[in-house]
Amino acid sequence: MSLQDKYRELTDMASQLGTTDLQVREQDNVLYIDGTVKSASEKEKLWNIYGEIDPDYRSADVVMNIEVEERVSKEYTVEVGDSLSKIGKAYGVSWQDIFEANKDIISNPDLIQPGWKLKIPTV
Repeated sequence: MSLQDKYRELTDMASQLGTTDLQVREQDNVLYIDGTVKSASEKEKLWNIYGEIDPDYRSADVVMNIEVEERVSKEYTVEVGDSLSKIGKAYGVSWQDIFEANKDIISNPDLIQPGWKLKIPTV
C-alpha cells in the first residue's frame, strides 16, 4: 500500500476543506502535505484524522505543514471575566481560531489578561 493510499482520508479531507496551495508529494518513504486552511479548527480536523490513522505517530511517514490563513476583521480588548470561549461566542468564531490568530500574544489559552488587544478572525 502506498502512503498516498494509506492517508487518502487525510488528503481527501484537506481537499474537501478547500485547502489552498494543497501539495501532496511522496519522497523517500515520507508523504509531505502542505497547504493553508481557513481556521485552526480545520487544521485540528486534519491532525485528528492523522491521529486516527497513526494513533501513536510512530510511523513517522507523514510531514504536515498546514498553515492557518491570516484573516483579521476586528480587534477586541480583553476585559475582566473574559475567556476565549466567551469572546468567540460573541463574535461567532471558535476559541481555537482566536488563539491561533493571537499566538504572538497568548501562550496559554486559559490565561488571558485584561487590556490585551486580540485579533478576532473573520468567519
